[in-house]
Amino acid sequence: MEYQAKYITDDIKLSCYEDKFFKSDIMFDHHMLVWFISGETKIVQADATYYFKKGDIFLIPRNQLATIINYPKDGQPHKTVVMHLSTEKLRDFYTGLPIQPKAVASQKIHSYSNHPLLESCLASLLPYFSMETLPEDIASLKIKEAISILRTIDKGIDDVLANFEEPGKIDLAGYMEKNFMFNLPLEKFGYLTGRSLTTFKRDFSKAFHTTPQRWLTQKRLELAHYQFIEKKKKPIDVCYEVGFENLSHFSHAFKKQFGYSPTELTKRQNA
Repeated sequence: MEYQAKYITDDIKLSCYEDKFFKSDIMFDHHMLVWFISGETKIVQADATYYFKKGDIFLIPRNQLATIINYPKDGQPHKTVVMHLSTEKLRDFYTGLPIQPKAVASQKIHSYSNHPLLESCLASLLPYFSMETLPEDIASLKIKEAISILRTIDKGIDDVLANFEEPGKIDLAGYMEKNFMFNLPLEKFGYLTGRSLTTFKRDFSKAFHTTPQRWLTQKRLELAHYQFIEKKKKPIDVCYEVGFENLSHFSHAFKKQFGYSPTELTKRQNA
């Protein structure tokens, strides 16, 4: 896979994938503002699937789990400008502002289509990626500009950007039942449920009477079987959407569990 990333600062980058596609399971440590120059992205979350293409602009809130699949499109690479809105930068911005953010029940991806103000702000970054050096204050000014535009066009965004609370201890069983398809380290699942790794494993054993690895594999294979039977999806799509990293490992585990391979099942479905 040929991947290139050009950074203006740690918070702003130009990202480019040349290969057929790139898939990753991610927990976002910072809010991410993304502008599409070319290509397509499919983002799968526990309760929604999103598709983004050239010209789209969207914000992914922090501490969210997602499977992201990036594709080239129309002979063009998958290319985006990505701005990380870190807690540090947001604290600086909101210091002194009389903002009392409301609790948000569920964090969703915010889509701004090809909004001219945001597009102008992000497009203005492109010349800087070819510079050897950058004036120190440019990146900070651009981040402040982006935040100001978001607050102008999205009246509820303060409830997202000005909320600096870390995840608290929540119901582990309910969270895992909803998010088992994301292939993340157990430490991340522990953090998102408000637990250390040791406490996470202990509470998991109490809730499910097995190890996290065994339970996660079982749940992912059951979801895959459902996707084949009820949704008529292809093995390559199901593999990545249920949390496996490559098709051969997925096919082997699936056949071991059910006695037949994904290909055999789909052929039987289509007969």
